[in-house]
Amino acid sequence: MYDKSDLPPCAGASLPLDVCKHPGVMGGMCIRCGQKVEDESGVAFGYIHKNLRLADDEVARLRDKDLKNLLRHKKLYLVLDLDHTLLNSTRLPDISPEESYLKDQREVLPDALRSSLFKLDWIHMMTKLRPFVHTFLKEASSLFEMYIYTMGERPYALEMASLLDPGGIYFHSRVIAQSDSTRRHQKGLDVVLGQESAVLILDDTEVVWGKHRENVILMDRYHFFTSSCRQFGLKCKSLSELRSDENEAEGALASVLKVLQRIHSLFFDPERGDNIIERDVRQVLKTVRKEIMRGCKIVFTGVIPIQCQPENHHYWKLAEQLGATFSTEVDQSVTHVVSMNDKTEKSRQAVREGKFLVHPRWIEAANYLWRKPPEENFPVSS
Repeated sequence: MYDKSDLPPCAGASLPLDVCKHPGVMGGMCIRCGQKVEDESGVAFGYIHKNLRLADDEVARLRDKDLKNLLRHKKLYLVLDLDHTLLNSTRLPDISPEESYLKDQREVLPDALRSSLFKLDWIHMMTKLRPFVHTFLKEASSLFEMYIYTMGERPYALEMASLLDPGGIYFHSRVIAQSDSTRRHQKGLDVVLGQESAVLILDDTEVVWGKHRENVILMDRYHFFTSSCRQFGLKCKSLSELRSDENEAEGALASVLKVLQRIHSLFFDPERGDNIIERDVRQVLKTVRKEIMRGCKIVFTGVIPIQCQPENHHYWKLAEQLGATFSTEVDQSVTHVVSMNDKTEKSRQAVREGKFLVHPRWIEAANYLWRKPPEENFPVSS
């Protein structure tokens, strides 16, 4: 919370009004000197206090102060998306006939589903919490100061926060909604009181983070409801229609928790020689990501168009970020041939020489899982 203890050292002193630099404004009045301020510059932090706007210098001062305090407690910042990351919601009218059992027969639902499914009549929605989410939040809270950041409306954001954190332990006032963003349809760390060098972001959509993509850990989307699958053009049945769910122990949140723990451990490693205040979690994130495909040497065949520079192609760049190296020929050092067609010469050579022949989705899966998935799960068809 932003309170009197956060004010500059001279706050409250008897100073001429023209000396005050107006570090913040609330309701049109300077929070330091009480003078009426017409200037609309700075950044709005209405989610902390209604009508609160802080000057850029004050934001920088608070971030510096908060970072030093957080690092003393061996913590970093974690910004969490809601929809498809921590939970999945649907409008009640969009519930399909195959999943109508969710609202009509709650007494026959299994305990695990009953405790994580919420029918919210006042906003005409139903929400399903992602398996492992409560354990995830408890474990992550010991390592991070956590924010919620959603493109949803504030009433929805607060309702979801109360489902995830009914005791108000994890987030407090740190719930950022669509109206708090400074750019339309974009999220930004400008409204987070945390240094960018110490912030990690969990989100299922990378593009909304603009210039902060290096802070993002991309999440595999959680599609529990049918409407969620339709929203993203998926033809498969939803988890609710299959009367199934993610595996708690092996699901996305359990996997990403291990990644967060690894990053946190490396960031605070006492063996590192640099000053802790100068460390950058984005560099640690890159290091951990490069461990995923270390030792893999890849040949692409029938994947990258001839007119495209290979190193500029999505799959090449993704595999490179994961630590893979590349070859243009299937020589002895190559471990994987990535192809969409098992009839190309290099695909046939891979089979003859006992190399792994995998579909490009193998790379995408590794990116989401933060580990190499079994190659046999990604066969290449004719």
